[in-house]
Formats: sequence, C-alpha cells, structure tokens
Amino acid sequence: MFFTYLRRELRRRRKAALVVASGLALGIALVIVVNSASAGMQQAQGKVLESLYGLGTDMTVTKAAPPPSEGGRERPRFNFDAQDGDETQSSDVVMPQGFETLASSTVGKVADQSGVAGAVGGLSLSVLKVDGEFKPGEFAPRENTSGGGGSGGGGGGAGTGEVRGGGANFDVNSYTVYGTDTAHQDLGPLTSSKITDGRAFETTETDAKVAVVDSAYAKEKKYKVGGDVTIKGTKFEIVGIATADSGDASANLYIPLKQAQTLSDSKDKVTTVYVKADDSQQIAAVKSAVQKNIPGTTVTTSADLADRVSGSLSTASDLATSVGKWLSIAVLIAAFVVAGLLTMSAVTRRVQEFGTLKALGWKSGRVTRQVVGEAMVNGLVGGALGIAVGVAGAYVLTAVSPSLTAEVGSAAAGPGGGGGGMIRAGGPAGQAADKAIEIALTAPISAATIALAVGLAVTGGLIAGAFGGWRASRLRPADALRRVE
Repeated sequence: MFFTYLRRELRRRRKAALVVASGLALGIALVIVVNSASAGMQQAQGKVLESLYGLGTDMTVTKAAPPPSEGGRERPRFNFDAQDGDETQSSDVVMPQGFETLASSTVGKVADQSGVAGAVGGLSLSVLKVDGEFKPGEFAPRENTSGGGGSGGGGGGAGTGEVRGGGANFDVNSYTVYGTDTAHQDLGPLTSSKITDGRAFETTETDAKVAVVDSAYAKEKKYKVGGDVTIKGTKFEIVGIATADSGDASANLYIPLKQAQTLSDSKDKVTTVYVKADDSQQIAAVKSAVQKNIPGTTVTTSADLADRVSGSLSTASDLATSVGKWLSIAVLIAAFVVAGLLTMSAVTRRVQEFGTLKALGWKSGRVTRQVVGEAMVNGLVGGALGIAVGVAGAYVLTAVSPSLTAEVGSAAAGPGGGGGGMIRAGGPAGQAADKAIEIALTAPISAATIALAVGLAVTGGLIAGAFGGWRASRLRPADALRRVE
C-alpha cells in the first residue's frame, strides 16, 4: 500500500517533484565539480613538488651555502695557456650547486632518527664549460712616409711596425649534473622521471662511467643511447633517456654519486639528503628531530614547498578551496531550504487529502512516513541528476584542460627544494630565476566524491521530508471536513 500510494502521488505531482529534484541536483552537481577541481589542484601541486623532490620524498635535509666573504665557495676561475698558432682550448669547472656540502655520514645520521623510513644522499652539480681559441695578431711594418728613401737616412728603421688583428673567441655553456646513489634509487629527483629509452642505472653501477640524460637536453644536444657525453675530460656512456613527468627535469644529466664526487673534488660529500617518513602524519615531528639532532642543517618538507608555489596554479587552488567550497555550501543550503519549503507547501495544498486519510483511520505517523518517503524519492532523483551533471561538468573541465603555471622561487628550486636555484642553460644568471612548471588541469572523480553526492541527496530528502512531515503531523481530520463542499 505504501509504495502504491507513493508511486501514484509522485506521478500525479510530477512537476512539483521535478522542481525539488532539480534544485537538489544543482547543488550536488556544483559540489562534485568543485571537489573534482580541488582534487585536480592537489594532484597538480603534487606533480610540482615531485619535480623538485622526487616521488616518495617527504622532506630534504640541506645546508645553506655561506657567501664567499664568509668562507663560502668562490666564483669559478678558468686558466688558459697563450700558445702560438690557432689552437682550440677548453676548460670546464664542476662545482656543487646551491648548497654547502654535507658529509656522507649525515645520510646515516638522518636515517637513524625516529620516524624515518629511509634516507638517500645526492650531489647536485653545476658544470660551466668554456671552449674556444686564441688567434695571435700579425706583425705589420709601418709605412715610411718621410719621403727620404735613402738607406743611410735616419727614418724608419728595419723592425719598426705594429701588431694587428688577433683576439679570442670563446663559447660558454652551462648544464646541471646530479649524482645519484644507484644502490638506492627509490628516493630523489630521478624518481619523478620515466626511462623512455634505454635503461635505468643498475644497483651495481655505484662507480661506473654511465649516464642517464634528460630527454629535453638529449634532444637539444642530439644525444642518443649508446653514445657518450664528456664531463671534465671523463667520458660517460649514455645508457638511458629519462622524461620528467612534469616536463621539467631536476637536472640535465644523472651519473653515479661516486663519479659526481670525483669530478667535483667532493669525496664523501653530498648536497642533499632525501628523507621518507614512516607516517605522513609524523613529518613535522621528524623535521623537529632532525633539526635538533643534526644542527646546522635546513629541513624542508613538502608542506614548506607548497607554501612557496605561486602562479596561476596557486590562484586557481585558492579559488577552488575557498570561493568554490563556500559557494557550494551556500547553494546546498539554499537547495535544501527550498526543497523543504516546497514540500511543506505541497503538504499544505494536500490538507484535504491528508485530513480525509486520517478520517479513514490513518495515523499521524503513517501520514508523516508517506510524506518523508515522497521527499526521499525526490532527493534520490535529484542526487542521480546531480551526479550525472557533475560528472559531465568534470569531464568537460578535464577535456578543456586549461594549462596552469606553477612558479617555485629560487629558494625552493633545484634538487632538494631547500634553496639555491638550478643553473639553467642560460648560464649563472638562471640561478636567481624562478622554476616555472606548466601543468594541465584535470578534474578526477573519486568514489568518495560520488559517496558524498549520494549522502547529500539522502540528506536533502530527509530535510525536505522533515519539513513536510512536521506540517502533515499537525493536520486534523476536521480540517478536511470543513473544506468539503
């Protein structure tokens, strides 16, 4: 009887039911789109941080480099021999980049801290290569303009003249090299790249002359797997080409850590310690423990980096987090209130119907259950419509895929993310520049988002049913008898 009456009433009042369901659907669809966009923002920010940190890294330990006036690293110097004749000369300087070096034993100390699941050291290097040639000048005798011409004259002796021409033509090139611990490749910047040609490092290649090249740099320099690249006079065989997930790699070249230490005269030194915590909820506690027990170091977590991300990605994330969520809440509240008022109004118009049913023996509780049942069906229909519209909206947002930019200041750029920006191909001036990454926005739909939509639909139906049920419970059979003509 309950379901029969329910079906007949909903069919008879299709327009009113559709209005209530549409209002709920609008609010639910907006919640789905906003939640999906927020999830896409979080994924985009995760890609940005992975491009700096590497997959699985929760924090990095570094040491800020002091200025040269306080004993820090001096500016690079190049020495060339001025030799006779045209001869190409080349010199390159390999130096740690961005940070003061730490002893390799620091990796073990960090790994021994409570809450640390793993720690791996890495060495970030900058290579400045200068090559070119000196061209000696040519001696040209001066012309005699005195007009005397005699051999015994006092003008224009034999050796009088000047050097003309000559000079130097040198090209400066800079690139980045990252020393990777091949025995522990589960942490560090290389984990954010995928090997698209060749192979990755083998765990036994701890001191081998092999290299993995970033795909963009390989394309620029025309490097191929099986070829070689020379760093400070040492040839490295290219065994793999890596493509960064975010499109911006942490370094141009990756080589085994021991080889990087040898090239830069940094034996048993690292610039960055990559740390993975046992529990993501304990990252703050691990950070405090490392700073307390290993003084002089700087610990940077993914949360610290996220605070430094700016650009359109940050702006869009703020909008989705604040404006979008508050707008969703406002629309939902309005939809619930409107649904409740419409249901209560519908009950008021059905006063004769419910009064007659009570006169025929229906209890107030049965009438209330009937009204709540109708409201719940309206809520579920609105939820189904809202889910369909919300999923369609998220799909459109993903299909359009607007590109957002994320900029991380030089204080966070480079392997380790704690300071000292990467030296780009443009030379040392790139060190002060921000690291800009372009991310395509997506709006993924998760099971939690669908569950939230269903919960909102049920909640909307209950709220509307509560309004209507309260009104129905106050009706008396005499109301129906008074209005019968």
